[in-house]
Amino acid sequence: MHCIKHITDDLLWVGANDRRLALFEGVYSLPEGVSYNSFLLLDKETVLFDTVDKAVQERFMENLEHALAGRPLDYLVLQHLEPDHSASIAAVLARYPGVTLILSKKAADFLAQFYNLSSITQIMIVKESDTLCTGKHTLRFIMAPMVHWPEVMVTYDTESRTLFSADAFGSFGALNGAIFADEVNFNRDYLDEARRYYTNIVGKYGAQVQSLLQKASELEIDMICPIHGFVWRKDLHEILDPHMLWSSYKPEEQGVMIAFASMYGNTENAAEILACRLRDKGIKTAMFDVSLKPASDIVSAAFKWSHLVLASPTHSGDIFSTMDALIHDLVAHNIQNRTIAIIENGSWAPTSGKLMREKLEQCKEMRFVGSVSLKSSVKPDKLAELNALADTLADTFKNM
Repeated sequence: MHCIKHITDDLLWVGANDRRLALFEGVYSLPEGVSYNSFLLLDKETVLFDTVDKAVQERFMENLEHALAGRPLDYLVLQHLEPDHSASIAAVLARYPGVTLILSKKAADFLAQFYNLSSITQIMIVKESDTLCTGKHTLRFIMAPMVHWPEVMVTYDTESRTLFSADAFGSFGALNGAIFADEVNFNRDYLDEARRYYTNIVGKYGAQVQSLLQKASELEIDMICPIHGFVWRKDLHEILDPHMLWSSYKPEEQGVMIAFASMYGNTENAAEILACRLRDKGIKTAMFDVSLKPASDIVSAAFKWSHLVLASPTHSGDIFSTMDALIHDLVAHNIQNRTIAIIENGSWAPTSGKLMREKLEQCKEMRFVGSVSLKSSVKPDKLAELNALADTLADTFKNM
């Protein structure tokens, strides 16, 4: 049975939620599921913005047919060709063979790479600022390459002042009956998932997101419709301002994120001592065991906090595997502009600290302020070094 939501009188959400998918893109955990948003504009001509993942295709097609109520589908705007948004193209073409596909030139190339769609009869390639009048509405197409694929574009409806933003300004999490961000306590319940979505999916491409934000600032926008997460119709700054911070690699909060790996509890003990000393000084801390916490959560936290402490044993002469994987993710997602301290451990040849620093030095504007090297466990002299490291870290907050 269909399940649709009215966005405005002539704009409908016809997407679907997936609460059973365990890993988004086979990597990122989805404890609260994910939404696949598709929007249908019912103007003189009808326009569908994006499709959905194949896992929820049946519900999507029920929604689309009900919303059209016997009308033809005139246009399908393909803003992003990643399969979670394009996998249902064939089903749409089979049901509405007269539809015209609207997409960028690069998206057309990707379409041929992903699918064998011999049934395509009409295609419209658009470029920056091209427009389409559908009756009352005029759609303007805006290129957004590398947010987060090279073919991406977004669409601006000049009549309703709505930005269909593709993967920009989205979030993990199923919608659970609500469609608008103002229907929930977004900052309390969903901001973490929005940050985790941005940092892990788009985070590497801060410069490109900044470019899109600049283009958006030149438009009068009353509503934002992303292809994951809530629709924004009020207080747009609550989603735009965090994206400005994240994409410029500026921290949201002043405090210390401590990520540790520990084989027998000794490295964890050192990390916890440091956290306690920092809290004694009134400095906020967050701690993560990299062997238990999904890396996507820790990457998100690294974008949130101003200071990072990484603590790892030496294992087989290298960084402990889960810490090594985390650092790889941090570098790959372009983390930068952070203050860093390192704790290493090793029973006979501690080398993880030097190796961690070498990898993190690939990132921009990383300020290394201190390190502690343990041999097996924390002894009184190393307790003094941990206390000194807490002092050093605390000093860096004085001029902030």
